[in-house]
Amino acid sequence: MTGTANPHSAESSAVNRSTVSTERPHAQNIDLFGMTHSGIVRTENEDQFLIASLHKTLNVHSSSLSIAELGDLRGGAQGYLCMVADGVGGRPDGDVASGTAVRSVARYVAHCLHCYDLKEGERGEAQFLQELQKAMLDADKHVREDAAGTATTLTMVMAMWPRAYLIHVGDSRCYRLRNGVLELLSTDQTMAAALVEAKALTPLQAEKSQWRDVLMSALGGSETTPITVPTNIEWNDAMLLCTDGLTKHVTDSELQAALQQRHSAEQTVRDLVQLALDRGGSDNVTAIVGRLQ
Repeated sequence: MTGTANPHSAESSAVNRSTVSTERPHAQNIDLFGMTHSGIVRTENEDQFLIASLHKTLNVHSSSLSIAELGDLRGGAQGYLCMVADGVGGRPDGDVASGTAVRSVARYVAHCLHCYDLKEGERGEAQFLQELQKAMLDADKHVREDAAGTATTLTMVMAMWPRAYLIHVGDSRCYRLRNGVLELLSTDQTMAAALVEAKALTPLQAEKSQWRDVLMSALGGSETTPITVPTNIEWNDAMLLCTDGLTKHVTDSELQAALQQRHSAEQTVRDLVQLALDRGGSDNVTAIVGRLQ
């Protein structure tokens, strides 16, 4: 069991919401935590996750001063990047596929941030979304090279106030809680979901269907079709990224109730993962919760 937390986990802001609705968040307003668990049944964990802050950085090549004397030369966080990936179970090297995907996208994103410029409006955002899609396709190429014969999901959110960008392939999910209401922002790219869209199955039938775990799109799979969802960020939003090891055992109404509790991100994640384990933990379980407070 591994986890990571933002050292600046936030207490609820005492500032009136009306006075901060357009104000850029600071580190103390952001509470992020993620963890992964192999589950009760499986011995290997093929899930991966990543939480990163995005900074303008001064890289020192040489100096008579020590690193300690120079201190932290990063600028304030310009945004945050969160990813979860689920290597396809039952195939060899599922963990290699998911790890390769996360590393590849992180590297690509680090080099395409120059494309992000809100001053260019819709044109700049469209270019940035194209770069994020290229990041997914680049990861697809690396998965095919490094873990041929297997595949992985990947769900990523890049938050750069006041916008957030979701891009995903597969069936790992992204939820947002806003004003007490839970919304599924991602779209499951599974055979079951396709049958629901075609009205051949009801959503309830799909949840119990043998087609629920059959991916129609995945990195390294027979088809790779990234979906991008740009959206606004609002104060007091909460987001949850998770693999299907969580949603197999925890309902959407239970996810909503957990996020409504307004516990810390760490407590919320640990409670949700434990609930999945208590109900059998039939798959690897990974979750990230982010709160803007």
